[in-house]
Amino acid sequence: MAKPNYSYEKRQRELAKKKKKEDKAREKAERKTGGGGAESGEGEAGSADDAAVTPQPAQPGSN
Repeated sequence: MAKPNYSYEKRQRELAKKKKKEDKAREKAERKTGGGGAESGEGEAGSADDAAVTPQPAQPGSN
């Protein structure tokens, strides 16, 4: 029987914590800039691809 790879499991937990922390920081920054209204409630559906997406600049005359 194979023995458990505890270091792998620990690394996966650390990566999950880091990702969650980065997501929270990104969401906080979006709320601060006012860009989080339409995206709230999205959950974890596409969070892996969201990190690479940059926010679009505001359209002129959209105020």
